[in-house]
Amino acid sequence: MSLTLWIIAGLLAAVFLASGVMKLVQTKQQLVASGMAVLDDFSAGAIKGIGALEILAAVGLILPAALDIAPVLVPLAAVGVALLMIGATAVCLRRNETRAIAVNLALLALAVLVAWGRFGPHSLTG
Repeated sequence: MSLTLWIIAGLLAAVFLASGVMKLVQTKQQLVASGMAVLDDFSAGAIKGIGALEILAAVGLILPAALDIAPVLVPLAAVGVALLMIGATAVCLRRNETRAIAVNLALLALAVLVAWGRFGPHSLTG
């Protein structure tokens, strides 16, 4: 199960790193034009902040455990990802974007699994 949690955390990290970098390097207009219409509801600064949080989450899902420095940060990062996905789901529900809701719920489920596994039976600190 520990290997499974590593794989899931790695996949989540890759998704959030890519998403975060995209939000930091592209303008709001470019992001909306590329299909992220949901971001039209946010200011450019908020989008950059979300991108930074996504990058921090990606780093927190992998580096603390890989470097064995404060590995308790891994499940905390997974909780952060879950909170981001709850917020994203709420925004998509308000906008009635059903496809995005399904993706957000899948990412939420994976983040909750990593948080549960790393806080509980497959803790990196024990």
